[in-house]
Amino acid sequence: MNQVRVLVVDDSATMRGLISVTLQRDPAISVVGEAADPFEARQAIKSLDPDVVTLDIEMPNMNGLEFLEKIMRLRPTRVIMVSSLTESAASATIKALEIGAFDCVAKPSSKDPNSFQDLAVKIKAAAAAPIAHIAERRLGETSKTEAASFKSDGRIVAIGSSTGGVEALLTILANFPENCPPTVITQHMPPLFTASFAARLNRVCKPCVSEAVDGAPLAPGHVYVAPGGRAHLKISKGGGLRCVLLEAPPVNGHRPSIDVLFRSVAQVAGRRSLGVILTGMGRDGAEGLLAMRNSGAETIGQDQASSLVYGMPRAAFELGGVAKQFPLHRIGAQILNSTNN
Repeated sequence: MNQVRVLVVDDSATMRGLISVTLQRDPAISVVGEAADPFEARQAIKSLDPDVVTLDIEMPNMNGLEFLEKIMRLRPTRVIMVSSLTESAASATIKALEIGAFDCVAKPSSKDPNSFQDLAVKIKAAAAAPIAHIAERRLGETSKTEAASFKSDGRIVAIGSSTGGVEALLTILANFPENCPPTVITQHMPPLFTASFAARLNRVCKPCVSEAVDGAPLAPGHVYVAPGGRAHLKISKGGGLRCVLLEAPPVNGHRPSIDVLFRSVAQVAGRRSLGVILTGMGRDGAEGLLAMRNSGAETIGQDQASSLVYGMPRAAFELGGVAKQFPLHRIGAQILNSTNN
């Protein structure tokens, strides 16, 4: 099998070296070049034709976002964003994922010293994604639902997503009316990134979207995003359904874990819930979605054609957790049609 050819772009020689050393440990990956700024990177992409590019957000001469926009417009490329754990970098990374970056990783820090442990896995997953799929990704192409007459039937909605989830969640929530069903989301992301993502969703969507806090009551018109890297999001009863943040070890290699969320929803809400599994690598959420379906919940999976990575939806479908599969542009409308009173 041919090695995945990677170009590393970062203004720090130390960081370029760390990324290269990390990737070279995997025999399936070959680092074919390095670049210190977007101008060097542009020439390297032309001459080396890499399968995947790792791209720093903060660089001299032209920032990573501007460069990514040019790449995606002129020469669609599989890109993994490498970002510092700062609020501004996290916000820029969310924008990069909207533009078309495949996924993101955080640079190692005291808060997340092992952030590169999944870098090689993400590189190989990016290389396997059809370039046509990356080139054709568009936000906002969604079948609109008449939301003015929507009235929730009282069910809660639980959504799990990973790689490709920024695009998927923006597309789905673009359908949601101001009085949408109480919705809880676990999206695999590094620390700080989910706060920026929730703020982005809150700006562009009609419901109130926020990062989940411990004890927050689930209310219509509110969407709660699990905090990345810090804790698992669960749902519990106690004066109504509430968010619970559980500081516990990773499950399926993730914290927050989709399985943890789905299992808690199955236990406390059962048939009064609807579960959705979206694009992502691995199988987190498969067993939890099956538990939801077995408890009487309606369950939905994103189909293969519209998934950036058909890993989690496939695992959930093959296990029996997914009752129906839909393309991404139809899932928001399906959620509302199912939960409309």
